[in-house]
Amino acid sequence: MHGYTDADLDPDDREIVSAAADFADRKLAPYALEWDAAAHFPVDELRQAAQLGMGAIYCDTEHDGSGLRRLDGVRIFEQLAYADPAVAAFLSIHNMCAWMVDAYGTQSQRAQWIPRLSSMESVASYCLTEPGAGSDAAALTTRARRDGDEYVLDGVKQFISGGGVSDLYVVMARTGEPGPKGISTFLVEAGTPGLGFGPSEHKMGWHAQPTAQVIFEGVRVPASSLLGEQEGRGFGIAMNGLNGGRLNIAACSLGGAQAAYDKAADYVADRKAFGQALIDEPTIRFTLAEMATDLAAARLMLARAATALDAGEPDKVERCAMAKLHVTQTCHRIADQALQLHGGYGYLHEYGVEKIVRDLRVHRILEGTNEIMKVVIGRAIADRHRTTDR
Repeated sequence: MHGYTDADLDPDDREIVSAAADFADRKLAPYALEWDAAAHFPVDELRQAAQLGMGAIYCDTEHDGSGLRRLDGVRIFEQLAYADPAVAAFLSIHNMCAWMVDAYGTQSQRAQWIPRLSSMESVASYCLTEPGAGSDAAALTTRARRDGDEYVLDGVKQFISGGGVSDLYVVMARTGEPGPKGISTFLVEAGTPGLGFGPSEHKMGWHAQPTAQVIFEGVRVPASSLLGEQEGRGFGIAMNGLNGGRLNIAACSLGGAQAAYDKAADYVADRKAFGQALIDEPTIRFTLAEMATDLAAARLMLARAATALDAGEPDKVERCAMAKLHVTQTCHRIADQALQLHGGYGYLHEYGVEKIVRDLRVHRILEGTNEIMKVVIGRAIADRHRTTDR
């Protein structure tokens, strides 16, 4: 259990965290650098994770979901990311899609998709961002036009994890007026005529998961593919999905940073300079002390936000945004410090630290940029104080 002691968790929690850590250590960590270098997407290993209940972590057990808490989820993703942040992050996106179907789908949609998503027989992608609508998601232009018993989708989605590989695409498209109230959500299955993909993007990090444009050219889906049972609910569905997504991506940052810290601590304990181990140099110890403290604080903040989301607390959105902002920024800095402590060796692929730095960098951009997190937090602060003033 990386980052935890037995005293941190009750017996049930320890069992969950230990199972995730054991799987990650055996099935992900030994191959992470190889997958990164080859840009290999480890679908077989993801399906093995699903056999342990990681394909639909916080979906209801009625349709084979695991029925766990958000708090359990962030702990699981932290352990997986300790081995490979890129693979863990993809699994977090898949889980976000599964939850959206479970939370907002009809009984028929849930019965059709949740068992397949839980086993990862079907892999899911989240399609919100567009070439001209990133942070301003409410300005998306992909359209869904009703035509009898079908909807016809036209448009392009950008930066889609799993694009071209996934089996199910959870798509936000405009069915009505400009702005958020005119957006609906659709379930689009791979192989649907008119569904196409751009070339796989060449990225700074996240090499172990494919990213591509998803292109809709007259894609016809049955009206029953509408998620949420009525038009106009799509933006709310997308944003509610992102609350959990932000926690999960923060957890992936935490796991990656913990791995980088552990690598750095081991390295400076073994490396000698000026006649002594580097770890005996006070400035090195001070750096490690700050890194360890920041990791512990980030873990507590993330757990508190996950608890708020589980409980439906009034400030859950604000807390999720705070956790995403703070944890992703802090943990990328920790990973960079770990690279620095390795000196030139940290810049080499074989040591694994530079991969963590590359993988964690995008976490400050996706699931809502950290600048947007400040907007969310600032709006909540302003609303709270205006209420107090009255």
